[in-house]
Amino acid sequence: MTERAIRILDRATPALDRLNDRFPWSHNDHFHPWIRANLPARRRGAIDLGCGQGELLAQLAEEFRHVHGTDTSAQMRADARARCAGLDNVAVDDAQLPDLGPETEAQPVDLVTMVAALHHVDVDETLAEVARLLSPGGRLLVVGLALSATPRDYLWEGISAVTNPVIGIAKNLPPRRGDLRRPGSAGGQSDPFPVTDPTTTFDQVAEAARRHLPGADFRHRVGFRYTLAWTKPAR
Repeated sequence: MTERAIRILDRATPALDRLNDRFPWSHNDHFHPWIRANLPARRRGAIDLGCGQGELLAQLAEEFRHVHGTDTSAQMRADARARCAGLDNVAVDDAQLPDLGPETEAQPVDLVTMVAALHHVDVDETLAEVARLLSPGGRLLVVGLALSATPRDYLWEGISAVTNPVIGIAKNLPPRRGDLRRPGSAGGQSDPFPVTDPTTTFDQVAEAARRHLPGADFRHRVGFRYTLAWTKPAR
């Protein structure tokens, strides 16, 4: 971005922040339809790493024979279990990726998902472990956050900043009668837990993907996110 563009964005930031406060939305849940649109053809077992409150788990349970959610937060695990209560094909625990394998899973793993989780762990180690864990033909779908470092990164950051309130307004329509849209009272739902700032850049994530996931599709997205999709080659 040019210095002039940065100055314009800086001046607009307070107004954008006020709009974001009035019309919040979950940047992570926003990408659930993308995940569902890119599921593998074979749907036996799925693992959601960093499953949070279990919204995605409940959706995947409709598509897979068995769904396994893991999270290091005891509160998130409790929330996920409550959300998925009554779903016999869902299990939630604090298992770590290196401990997972064919002997731990009820079904062969045809899908691994990570939503706003990859930047919490070592990227190289995690992608290598996922490649090991997936069955041939299985798919990895990542929605992630990365540190901006290049002009292209900052361009997408600017696009996200401008479109963020527009998406929020669209998600909160139609307004309820008497809803004044005061900050914190909007009808939309923001992410229920604080977001940790990433320390790995987009290019570093892309390079790790090239090392461990040949042919992976890696793209900037609005909402200050990127997506990574990879299908493990069939034997």
